[in-house]
Amino acid sequence: MPFTDRSLPAREAILGAARARFAADGFDRATVRAIAADAGVDPSMVMRYFGSKRQLFARTAEFDLRLPDLTSVPRDDVGRVLATHLLERWEADDGLQILLRTATTDDDAADRMRAIFAGQLAPQIATLTGDGAGAATRAGLVATQALGVALCRYVLRLPPVVALTHEQLIPWFAPTLQRYLVDPAPGEP
Repeated sequence: MPFTDRSLPAREAILGAARARFAADGFDRATVRAIAADAGVDPSMVMRYFGSKRQLFARTAEFDLRLPDLTSVPRDDVGRVLATHLLERWEADDGLQILLRTATTDDDAADRMRAIFAGQLAPQIATLTGDGAGAATRAGLVATQALGVALCRYVLRLPPVVALTHEQLIPWFAPTLQRYLVDPAPGEP
């Protein structure tokens, strides 16, 4: 007889209830007690299976970066357009900030963050550059900059980075994204 995880129905019920509760109430107003009640389980089960509300949120998080169509942007402007867009997305959706904060200590949240960048950015880069093989590398490098800026600005709140307006930060951030997005890879002509 194959092994079955008897906790799977409870876990699935909790995840479903959490998705609905986070969507309806947002992260701050959703409570573990309310999620547990919606799932028909004791709140201690939520903590046992998922560790914390942040970890539960990370497991339920599905984020669309809502990337602009970079193929419709003049090639010399793709870094600036993407940098501007990413800053606006980080500031418009505190769920992305929560996911980033959680991803620094939780493997599931880190997997989710990797999937967001690989799944949403790499296909656009492949189309933009015509280099499907190098798109994952370019997306990874873009992620290093995007996540680094987000971590320093919204999580660690480094004063010099927080103090920069968008107009001041974009000229620092955009050229690196531009290089990663469309410049020839090292060793290419």
